[in-house]
Amino acid sequence: MKMLERAGGLLLGLMILVMAIPGCDRNPLSGSKLTLSNYNQITTGMTKAQVEKILGPPTSTETKDMLIFKKTTWRYEDGKKFALITFKNDEVDGKETNLGAQ
Repeated sequence: MKMLERAGGLLLGLMILVMAIPGCDRNPLSGSKLTLSNYNQITTGMTKAQVEKILGPPTSTETKDMLIFKKTTWRYEDGKKFALITFKNDEVDGKETNLGAQ
């Protein structure tokens, strides 16, 4: 009898786990703000906070300390779409995307 209860408990736990998996979001930019319209709002000199307000948090970041300045690159990805925002001393210095090529 205890073995049957244990098997039932395991089965219930497995069912809950299987039902929860589709709710997991593999794409961190679901409901993405990564659009050409938003990308075009990003201009040289903007702060990281201003960029994040428009595009949301980046998918990944990379920071390099150069001799006289700090260079940070924020990468946004949504499927095949991407945008790179480059900061020099925490202000937008450049940007690149494939959004217009879709």
